[in-house]
Amino acid sequence: MSTVHAAVRTRTDVGAASLAVLRIATGLLFLWAFFDKAFGLGYATQEKNAWFSGGSPTKGFLGRVNVGPFQETFRDWAGAWWADTLFMVGLLAIGVALVLGIGLRVAAVTGSLMMLLMWAAEWPPAQHDSAGELTMSTNPLIEYHVIYALVLIVVAATASGATWGLATWWAGLPLVKSNPWLR
Repeated sequence: MSTVHAAVRTRTDVGAASLAVLRIATGLLFLWAFFDKAFGLGYATQEKNAWFSGGSPTKGFLGRVNVGPFQETFRDWAGAWWADTLFMVGLLAIGVALVLGIGLRVAAVTGSLMMLLMWAAEWPPAQHDSAGELTMSTNPLIEYHVIYALVLIVVAATASGATWGLATWWAGLPLVKSNPWLR
């Protein structure tokens, strides 16, 4: 093997490993949000407000939306059983998919949709909320929900699940073979 070929191979291995680390770290981010909201670990969610204690994971965030063209819709969704369930199942499923490196296409689509909805709820383009207060938006377009969505798309598009993940096994399953969108 030539020195150039070895250097390219090393960079490719480092790139694949870097994408796997990004994938796993992002998955752990989603799983942390799920567990904190489900059990009230005392960070963003207190135990008394935990989902498994009868609390609502959407009520606090969506109930305080006071900016953007969808603020009334989001406030109406706050605390709804279906919104809580979809949000929590989404956090768990996206997190598991990313950590295991399976179903990355579905995780990228659903996770990006979740991030788009959260972006719309915060409405970063607005400098002032409906009460005239500053929103403290630091960037009207490219903020953390957009970055998370881009990360989801990148890890799905680059087949990062093949490194330190179960993507190869997953892709070989008959159901996934006949439905490539499940990859």
